[in-house]
Amino acid sequence: MAETDKPRISDADMLARFQGSKKRPPCSDTLGMTLVELEQDAMRIRMDFDVPQMFANPTGAVQGGFISAMLDEAMSTCVIIASNVTMTAPTLEMKTSFLRRLMPGAASVDARILKLGRSAAFMEAECFGPEGELVAKATATAIPMPFKRLG
Repeated sequence: MAETDKPRISDADMLARFQGSKKRPPCSDTLGMTLVELEQDAMRIRMDFDVPQMFANPTGAVQGGFISAMLDEAMSTCVIIASNVTMTAPTLEMKTSFLRRLMPGAASVDARILKLGRSAAFMEAECFGPEGELVAKATATAIPMPFKRLG
């Protein structure tokens, strides 16, 4: 991906920018997301989630669609950060494998970009429960496009 003229900010400044943002999309708040770690050069991030009880299915476990949303949130945010907040990455396709139940409460997602090109981004992410147990894994393809805030 071509470099832009926009000056690159440090990992610490990028993390502070995302943690202090007042312009977060409501879906990030709904998911209980907090960006806790990032490495721009390695194209990876880590997010923590405070998963609300209202996401539970009748068995008490978090419904898989919400876990998929957490994985998708992390992978898309990873592209935004890796591009120095110049690109966004709408998901074209995503595959999620659910390995065990996740109960409401603490969870985390590690996301990384495998390849970031002009026409496609290939990403993967893993969701972990509160004890570090692997709950789900996803791979996705997205289309990078210039970042434009709506509204």
